[in-house]
Amino acid sequence: MIEVTQLGKSFGALAAVRGIDFSVRPGEVLGFLGPNGAGKSTTMKMIAGYLAPTTGSVRVCGCDVQEDTLAARRLIGYLPEGAPAYDDMTVIEFLRFIAEVRGFAGAPREERVGRALEQMDLVAVCHQRIETLSKGFKRRVGLAQAILHDPQVLILDEPTDGLDPNQKHQVRELIRGLSGEKIVIISTHILEEVHAVCNRAIVIAAGRIVADGTPASLEARSRYHRSVHIHFGADMRVVDAFEAREALGALPGVAEVESHANGRRLVVVAVPGSNPLPSVAHLVHDRGWEIDELHVERGRLDEVFRDITREVA
Repeated sequence: MIEVTQLGKSFGALAAVRGIDFSVRPGEVLGFLGPNGAGKSTTMKMIAGYLAPTTGSVRVCGCDVQEDTLAARRLIGYLPEGAPAYDDMTVIEFLRFIAEVRGFAGAPREERVGRALEQMDLVAVCHQRIETLSKGFKRRVGLAQAILHDPQVLILDEPTDGLDPNQKHQVRELIRGLSGEKIVIISTHILEEVHAVCNRAIVIAAGRIVADGTPASLEARSRYHRSVHIHFGADMRVVDAFEAREALGALPGVAEVESHANGRRLVVVAVPGSNPLPSVAHLVHDRGWEIDELHVERGRLDEVFRDITREVA
């Protein structure tokens, strides 16, 4: 596993990371979230051994990153923010160079490079210079160099930042395919990344951890957790919409009812800890309301994110 203990980093008077603790086990895909300047990239660099901590320690599969740096780095695949590479090299030249740095030569080198090219779907562009590639392909090259030595730990800093929706989907599919029994840490400020690939999320703000849990547990902290959305048909009259709102607001377990689209869409907000869906469904049936849609919301991660990071700022 990865064990982070009282990890801190200061740059002069600026404390970028302030004594954080967490551990990550194989099979976990951890989303490391936070606003810009929260300390995400600094933490990733310290875990990867690129940056020395001011306080605390990091152990990767039992190896102390500071005391046994080379052994720890052999276990880590690291994609820095922006996926930097040597732009004047072709893809295959760059991956061969990385393989040699990792200690591979001859047939083992070619085997590793060939496998990485196939995994990242880079065979078609392997003889192109990296500077000619799209952002999506450059991210794939960055991922290819990170997985070349089949590491037990993958640390990916903003792997989909700046990509279009199609490219984001491609990279996320690649990450999902790589996770398996590996430890994967993804540093990001893109909340949709959590839903897409992560089974755990840590939120950091002002250099401190402010939340740690599954995406579902974080969503459960939202004001809209278990809220019921009702979309009425086009023939719903204004007076009927008003009566519906009043009737729904009187149900047990309902905190309030929000009205949208001139009353045609109502959001029944639950009292914390309650589930108003059965009562709402019975009321809709008893009143004979014609509805186009009824669904329950899990919660809004963006709302939770704003609340917990604003408290620290």
